[in-house]
Amino acid sequence: MDTHSLWLRAQEIWTLLENQPMLRTITGLLLLLVAAFALGRLARWMILYAMKALSRQPSLFWLNDFLHNKVFHRLAQVTPSVVIQFGLNLVPNLSTPANHVLGNIALAFTILFLMLTVGALLNALLDIYARTEHARTRSIKGYVQLTKMILYVFAGIIIVATLIDRSPLLLLSGLGAMSAVILLVYKDTLLSFVASVQLTSNDMLRVGDWIEMPQVGADGDVVDITLHTVKVQNFDKTIVSIPTWRLMSESFKNWRGMQQSGGRRIKRSLFIDASGVRFVSDEEEQKLTQVRLLTDYMGRKKAELRAWNEAQGNVAEMSANRRRITNIGTFRAYALAYLKSHVDIHPDMTCMVRQMETTAQGVPLEIYCFTRTTSWGDYERIQGDIFDYLLAVLPEFGLGVYQQPSGADLRMGLAGLSTAQKQQEDQPSEDHSQ
Repeated sequence: MDTHSLWLRAQEIWTLLENQPMLRTITGLLLLLVAAFALGRLARWMILYAMKALSRQPSLFWLNDFLHNKVFHRLAQVTPSVVIQFGLNLVPNLSTPANHVLGNIALAFTILFLMLTVGALLNALLDIYARTEHARTRSIKGYVQLTKMILYVFAGIIIVATLIDRSPLLLLSGLGAMSAVILLVYKDTLLSFVASVQLTSNDMLRVGDWIEMPQVGADGDVVDITLHTVKVQNFDKTIVSIPTWRLMSESFKNWRGMQQSGGRRIKRSLFIDASGVRFVSDEEEQKLTQVRLLTDYMGRKKAELRAWNEAQGNVAEMSANRRRITNIGTFRAYALAYLKSHVDIHPDMTCMVRQMETTAQGVPLEIYCFTRTTSWGDYERIQGDIFDYLLAVLPEFGLGVYQQPSGADLRMGLAGLSTAQKQQEDQPSEDHSQ
């Protein structure tokens, strides 16, 4: 088909359109939609190409967060609706009511994509903030979520008002009458927001904190703080989601203070068998004096006891009238000296070995000190090494750990009693036979 034929065909189509106003209007709308779509694709390609080129600059690395969160994708989606808004006036024979309705629909789409762009922008800013030092101590995710929620609510009101061609203030006045229903629906959101503000402003909770909340089964590290929930990864790798408001209405333990102090407490008792507690003999005193960690203690203690005993004057040679060194007191002094000389025990924190109230399980000697590290694995290793050694050295002081008899102990005791009884019964018969 030559150029002349094409020109004639175009004239025929134009004549037909002049005689059919409705057909001209529909054709104009279709051409407007095609133009809007094409311009939207072109705008998207140009914006993304330009931003990707700029993001390669080291100083503009933050543009990668904008691209990842599709900020520019959303912004390019505004182009078709804007083109339609301004192009409706060019559509021939389009009635005023139709122009007004279509313009309102296009404006509603413009507002929608603008709000989506703002939401993506907030997500990108949150990602940028997450890489800063402040993000380790202050989480703003809850505030971002609340801001997005408020923006979306107002955007929804404006979009509905635009579609029904009414003032947004009219809808807002109607929402005022529904405030009671809104408070009921968003009760948890409001409570969580207030709790999130209090937790953040009072620095009660941070991402990375180790918290304990037994009532909800939480014992692990905080991995995320949002408007509605706080996610805790337990040490068994399970995830517990705690409503934010519960952290303000109920108590929880935060181990951050321990981690920041640089030392973790050891607080465990050795239950000494009370039947082994006694005075130390002279020979044992000489032997214990040779123990390096007890040399100073034994010299100081013997001088103190000698002075006290001499001050009593002439009294009967009885243990009740004299002060003497006990094996449990000497072991307590040895354990304290051992802890203070231990390379993994913090020298600037409380360190003591104290005797607690005697119980049915024996005499508790509590080891109270702090390790130099807060690492869980190292802490358990140090604690285990200390108690392994103290348990092994107890017999050197004539002491033993109390242990309830097991089934095997009872069976051995009964077997020994049965053997002794049998021997006693056989003895008279042997004497009689002689």
